[in-house]
Amino acid sequence: MKHRIVVLGAGYAGVYVAGNLARRLSPADTEITVVNAVPDFVERLRLHQVAAGQEIETQKLTDIFAGTGIRLHVARVTAVDPERQVVTVADAAGGAELGYDTLLYALGSRGDDRGVAGVAEHAFDVASRPSALRLRDRLDGLREDGTVVVVGDGLTGIETATEIAESRPGLSVTLVARGELGAPLSAGARNHLRQACDRLGITVLEHTSVEAVEATGVLCADGTALASDATVWTTGFVVDPIAAAAGLEVTESGRIVVDRTMRSLSHPNVYAAGDSVFTIGENGLPLPMSCASAGYTGMQAMKAIVGGLTGSKIGHVKLAYPGNHISLGRQDGILQLVDHEARAKPKYMGGRKAARIKAGILKMSLWTNSHPTFCVPTRKRHLSSEPGSVPAGRPRRGGGRVAA
Repeated sequence: MKHRIVVLGAGYAGVYVAGNLARRLSPADTEITVVNAVPDFVERLRLHQVAAGQEIETQKLTDIFAGTGIRLHVARVTAVDPERQVVTVADAAGGAELGYDTLLYALGSRGDDRGVAGVAEHAFDVASRPSALRLRDRLDGLREDGTVVVVGDGLTGIETATEIAESRPGLSVTLVARGELGAPLSAGARNHLRQACDRLGITVLEHTSVEAVEATGVLCADGTALASDATVWTTGFVVDPIAAAAGLEVTESGRIVVDRTMRSLSHPNVYAAGDSVFTIGENGLPLPMSCASAGYTGMQAMKAIVGGLTGSKIGHVKLAYPGNHISLGRQDGILQLVDHEARAKPKYMGGRKAARIKAGILKMSLWTNSHPTFCVPTRKRHLSSEPGSVPAGRPRRGGGRVAA
């Protein structure tokens, strides 16, 4: 009986892990199934460009996984039962249950409305491709003197506001910042960001909280009312409650708690990667939700799964937080490195060179995920039957944690 590996989610983490498992494990011993709600690979890091009106080509997951032996199941995950080792999905046929021996949970995150009144009904976001397309349609329908309010001054808010302002110069764009604009950046990078907002005509409101969103504007906590033809909500991300409902050990925010190898502390045949996982980086701080974190945690989970199944040594991936790369439209950007304490280093890179480097990073990430088996090994590893290894059939329940 083949060992069944099911990967939930085909974002940056899920696609990488699935492809590399197919690259390293023998198809004679394993079968890999990827479950994803849509048939395409979504470049989440470019959804603000989609919203602004730029055409970003999408790649079909069937094309990405062609020739790998990976099975793609286009469906929405509705539940996980780790005791029965099944995943319940809703698809075009109605629904199904998929059994697994090893599960990789990489369902990512969605926009967080923070419980603010009116956000769900009236605001747009760029957390998914459908929502980014809805925002684009709304912007297309605005008059040239229309108003856009972007709430949230994190990386997503900054990139969305600058992209819209550059792509649609007739619109009036306001960026609402809860604190100081670009507070996590170095002094020089903050100044560069302010100059970019000035150049693009963006109005910045600092130290401002929004307490309600209406159809025609937003209401601030200090009583200020801002007219808005399109309100974009970018205050953060949250994970779906599926893992918590399954009984997996999770944080208060619902992210899966794992050991150093991305293995669930409560269920040893479940691994997690990407935004869904809570793990501590090399600096002693939780890794942030980001594409870089998806890469590190995905690589670590892949190494742990391969090592556990084949009886080989499990290597440790450095869980680093190197810094931020921020696009400010197509011709400007900021690269801000951080120190071991995740504090911005004094030096930064800004301007066209930073924009080109970020574009290169995005292109490299897309290429890597689009070619999951680009470096095919001469020999794929077979499942181990050594004592202590996970057998080719159903793994031991209640097994110990993976050793370093």
